[in-house]
Amino acid sequence: MQHLAQGDLPASAKIIIIGGGIVGASVAYHLGAMGLTDVLLIERGRLTSGSTWHAAGLVGQLRTSANITQLLGYSVALYDRLEAETGQATGWKRNGGLRLACNAARWTEVKRQATTARSFGLEMALLSPKEAQDLWPLMQVDDVVGAAFLPTDGQASPSDITAALAKGARMKGVTIREGVSVTGIKVEDGAVTGIETNQGRIDCDKLVICAGQWSRELGRLAGVNIPLVSVQHQYLITEPIPGVTSDLPTLRDPDRLTYWKEEVGGLVMGGYEPNPKLWDVDPPPADFAFQLLENDLDHFEPIMGEALGRVPALAEAGIRQFINGPESFTPDGNFILGEAPEVKNIFVGAGFNAFGIASGGGAGMALAEWVAEGAPPFDLWPVDIRRFGRNHRDLGFIRARTLEAYARHYTMAWPFEETEAGRPLRRSPLYDRLKAAGAVFGEKLGFERANWFADAGLGEEPRDRYSYERPNWFAAVGREHRSAREAAVLFDQTSFAKFELSGRDAESALSYIAANDVAKPVGHLVYTQMLNDAGGIECDLTVSRLAEDRYYIVTGTGFATHDFHWIARGIPSGMDARLSDVTSAYATLVLMGPKAREILTTISRDDLSCAAFPFGRARWISAGGCPVLALRVTYVGELGWELHVPTEFALTLFDALTAAGVPHGLALAGYRAIESLRLEKGYRAWGAEIGPDHSPLVAGLGAFVKLKKPIDFRGRPAIEAQARKPLPRLLAAFTTEDPDIVLLGRETIYRDGVRVGWLASGGFGYTIGKPVGYGYVRRPEGVDRDFVLSGRYELEVAGERVAATAHLDPLYDPKGEKIRA
Repeated sequence: MQHLAQGDLPASAKIIIIGGGIVGASVAYHLGAMGLTDVLLIERGRLTSGSTWHAAGLVGQLRTSANITQLLGYSVALYDRLEAETGQATGWKRNGGLRLACNAARWTEVKRQATTARSFGLEMALLSPKEAQDLWPLMQVDDVVGAAFLPTDGQASPSDITAALAKGARMKGVTIREGVSVTGIKVEDGAVTGIETNQGRIDCDKLVICAGQWSRELGRLAGVNIPLVSVQHQYLITEPIPGVTSDLPTLRDPDRLTYWKEEVGGLVMGGYEPNPKLWDVDPPPADFAFQLLENDLDHFEPIMGEALGRVPALAEAGIRQFINGPESFTPDGNFILGEAPEVKNIFVGAGFNAFGIASGGGAGMALAEWVAEGAPPFDLWPVDIRRFGRNHRDLGFIRARTLEAYARHYTMAWPFEETEAGRPLRRSPLYDRLKAAGAVFGEKLGFERANWFADAGLGEEPRDRYSYERPNWFAAVGREHRSAREAAVLFDQTSFAKFELSGRDAESALSYIAANDVAKPVGHLVYTQMLNDAGGIECDLTVSRLAEDRYYIVTGTGFATHDFHWIARGIPSGMDARLSDVTSAYATLVLMGPKAREILTTISRDDLSCAAFPFGRARWISAGGCPVLALRVTYVGELGWELHVPTEFALTLFDALTAAGVPHGLALAGYRAIESLRLEKGYRAWGAEIGPDHSPLVAGLGAFVKLKKPIDFRGRPAIEAQARKPLPRLLAAFTTEDPDIVLLGRETIYRDGVRVGWLASGGFGYTIGKPVGYGYVRRPEGVDRDFVLSGRYELEVAGERVAATAHLDPLYDPKGEKIRA
């Protein structure tokens, strides 16, 4: 793209980055490192003038996702070399990080975190209180149960790190300009074409928004939703304190809601209040640069009290500065990366929830590759902007959920914990019926979904009580599970995302996007993956052909934005194929179990016999007086149907089914039973066992890829290449004989004493009476069936190793006879 003089700015650039904080500078640095020099970074004020300059600067690595942990590990590796490379001081030191536990539950959490760290290749040591105090002598440890120490964590000077990244970007040919304000974003034919600034228009092919708490307002200029808000975050910096050394590790004390780091012989102390405050402006002022908010000492006082109990020397220390700075936080506590689903070639890196310095190096690397190559370097679903949905467009919802996420930053991270703020929002027509029946709801993408049903007659309270042991819903889910296996259950899965693909070229378009053969006669249903160019699984869903020019697509609730975006963007240019979201048009009742046919036949005159309506078929029937699109499919391993009914008929169909089911033992069941049933049957879940980093071949899904047919599809070359080589990993199920072991996912897998992977998911199989987990067995030189089954396995659970058995076949009904009955 040609550059023309326009004041001090070019008339065009292939890539424009908005925002000169650590993330924008990191993106610029990494684009330059890739050899891309037609890149312009613009900053309205001066570099770091937003929230970067007042960030605390702790750099921790461990997260619950292996890939996000890898991303943060990249930050550490980058900061290790950045000063030598650029000649710019960074203030980086790898002094390690301590995390304390002050009660039994927190100690269990910390031990599980240490296991997760080992799973991901980080060595996190578990310490006694005295060993922790030896590393951090100023603290009292009377209430400490134990601690974890990660030696590769550290701290940095945020402004200096950013300056080094910016200098490195310039050294690699990237242009950086300060004092440039964006007043508009130009979009034509659904793609960005340029920006308007206070110094004129600049054309571009791609735009990257890294403007921190101003990102949401910039996104609005282009019709892009970036759900984040500004929250006040306070900390203090002391004068030098005797005994504080430069190599003092960072310290996190979640039970006292505080964090600490060394600063010029003194201490930085901050925390996460349970009652956070918004910076209640929308949008933030344009001229808020190198500024702070007024100190709110009353709000900070409870945190100070907790801190004094840990470090008594704080009471005598001089306070050099109080910091109250607004920072951008998100509704789920994870940052935001990726291409905006609304407009092509607009990318976002924002909402870093006060760990932008820890994330900056890796996030910039990943986003730069995403911008340059059209795909991230690995699966980044936990931070992908497409994880958000239509509920995240409302500012009130965003604020409520973000404040909740902030307040929970240091609370216990309980397994299966549900959010509470902003609920209920999206409700199925059956919500009140289910609630009256004892439903305990969870939420996904704003939808209320029944997780389990409490039986008041058994004294069960309809609420979750979280635990690292067996939770209070264990028995109830077991009842629902057994009903599915022995009689029948009814699930409300109205929250399923549902699309229609229509048009003259619908078959051709879908045949290219889908890995399985969807060119089937009308009335056929196909389970398929959709692959990226590397052969990784981007979508995992079902497709039903309703007409020659129309398909009905069903996918998971949380993947509504992601899968719609993937399919819509994947339609080859020039084809007559249109994708529409029909989620709200249909409620979905899912009837499953060996008695399902008897129950449905009671309210329908249609022939539902296996001969007339076999597995893998879809057709309209009448049931209970309602028009129903019945899909013969299952995710629990039993005979049954998904019953998609126009929303206004949902209550009528529900009442008819529940009445007809009484003589057959029909029970209502929830999503936690679905999870236990699908684990026992070996069905994969996208975002757990499968995703963009996993091909169908390593996931055991090769039978659903049309390699034997001469049909081109996206990802085919990569899959064919993989099929010619030994697989580097293979998905297996693992069970333990001890039924009291609690598997949650991320437990380390050992084969013959050697670490070979970790569990992606875990739960309990009530039919087999054992804990069940799924994970990949990995070996660089290749893995096959014999290798997996011949090993002696152990799982590390909260620091303890337990014997386990590996399985490659489904644990329940391995031949699939039940689903085809």
